[in-house]
Amino acid sequence: MKTTRRIPAATISRLPLYLRELEELARTGEDVVSSRELSELSQFTSEQIRKDLAYFGAFGRRGIGYSVRHLEASIRQILGISEQPELALVGAGRLGTALLRYLSRRHAGLTVGPVFDSDANKAMGSVEGYTVLPASAITKELQRRQVRLAAITVPAPAAEAVFSALVAGGVRAVLNFAPVKLRHPDVFVHNLDLATELQALAYYGQLREDKADEGTHA
Repeated sequence: MKTTRRIPAATISRLPLYLRELEELARTGEDVVSSRELSELSQFTSEQIRKDLAYFGAFGRRGIGYSVRHLEASIRQILGISEQPELALVGAGRLGTALLRYLSRRHAGLTVGPVFDSDANKAMGSVEGYTVLPASAITKELQRRQVRLAAITVPAPAAEAVFSALVAGGVRAVLNFAPVKLRHPDVFVHNLDLATELQALAYYGQLREDKADEGTHA
């Protein structure tokens, strides 16, 4: 399902959350869900849900709601995970291993593809059941397998070189866990710095403490 309209990044980020709720509804045998019910499950407003879905077409019927399985399949198609695309992982250290373990235990609509590491002691070994290939093989292996998605879980000094190899291999979207910003005009990159995420989390924890103190002194 393609659209020529520019879709807000926030809308794309919400689609997997809607999908998660739809998968659970399908698992429990629900056939139809209203935007109000989906709102209660996802914690987004009914208006926001309808607006997000309207970017891609009409899926529901007024007064009836959405077919759970049809909307689930449609969102999978929109996200490009209907056929479970391969995800390459570069970095088989602790974070990379944890990510592999998570992906192998939770259906995310993706298939773990080639795994790479620069450590000669890990290369050609196995991590979580996946064979680890040498980092020097990134470009050629990705070109051979036509992998378009990748995750980087390497130390900051190695991230740029790894990213260049991924781009040369044809990758079009990257989830970067290394604490360095990576950019390329032809590649979508989501830079996820866990340290800054945790610092932001601390702010919200502080707000709750402040509210508790206000209640104590009221």
